[in-house]
Amino acid sequence: MNKIVKEYSLYLVKGMGMGAANVIPGVSGGTIALITGIFERIIHAIKSIDLIALRLLFKGKIKELLERVDFYFLVAVLSGMVISIVTFAKLFKYLFANYPIYIWSFFFGLIVISIFYVGKTISKWKFSVIVSFVIGTAVAVWISYMNPAAPNDSTLYLMICGVVAVCSMILPGISGSFVLILMGNYELIMIDAVSEGNIGILAPAVFGGIVGILALSHVLSWIFKKYKDQTISLLTGFILGSVSILWPWKDVVYRTDALGNFILKNNEKIVQSYKPVLPESFNNEVLLAFGFAILGVLTIVVLEWLAKKHDEKAA
Repeated sequence: MNKIVKEYSLYLVKGMGMGAANVIPGVSGGTIALITGIFERIIHAIKSIDLIALRLLFKGKIKELLERVDFYFLVAVLSGMVISIVTFAKLFKYLFANYPIYIWSFFFGLIVISIFYVGKTISKWKFSVIVSFVIGTAVAVWISYMNPAAPNDSTLYLMICGVVAVCSMILPGISGSFVLILMGNYELIMIDAVSEGNIGILAPAVFGGIVGILALSHVLSWIFKKYKDQTISLLTGFILGSVSILWPWKDVVYRTDALGNFILKNNEKIVQSYKPVLPESFNNEVLLAFGFAILGVLTIVVLEWLAKKHDEKAA
């Protein structure tokens, strides 16, 4: 019993890691899932929510249904994600407002080292795998430099945001939060609606997200079975291509109207994008930022070590 509690508590923590990552523009919850070893299981579990699962539900075969959809695993991961998103939405808003360079540095180190660990799972780097890696990198870089759209709170657009953002959240290297920035609705959904519990905004976005993830899981499950190395290579490219978003030193580009005037929301300028720059001088702030980047690297190294020990005990 204690072993089961420990195992699912670990899944809860991994879900919290995914949730925290998805709150941060530029960081992907899918990356956390991939480097913590639960990505494929999540995809297969979600894929199992299908017509067969519905038939089991209507026939009252609850035990078979729960086993088919890996219910307790999904509950643990999703609970962790929800707890983390609700908890960290306000915290990260404060941290980014007061300590942006240190927070970006931590996640920069975390994501850079994850490229090595994710890429290491590829069994053979043949031509098709290399091409997939290049394509993934190019797509992520292209997404990184797109111009954001204007905010839109229409129900249909919020549903579309949910579809696109949740699909992005599960794909390693493509940040769901950053995609919401590009679609103009990051602050509306992830900050304002989550912090205030605005059901009118959250409901259509969540509905769209459910539809999107159910569709994507079937596609990813099939691709993983047929082209596993190419898929992991593509996802590794996504992670590499997104690194520029996480560079700690950047100039903030604010949204303006056609006349060049800043667009304000609650008397505050709206962030449109970030332009990477080099630090002005090598000072204590740079040294501390470097330390946070090392902390991010060590976080992944320790997680990998713990996962390896867990697998050895399970074997």
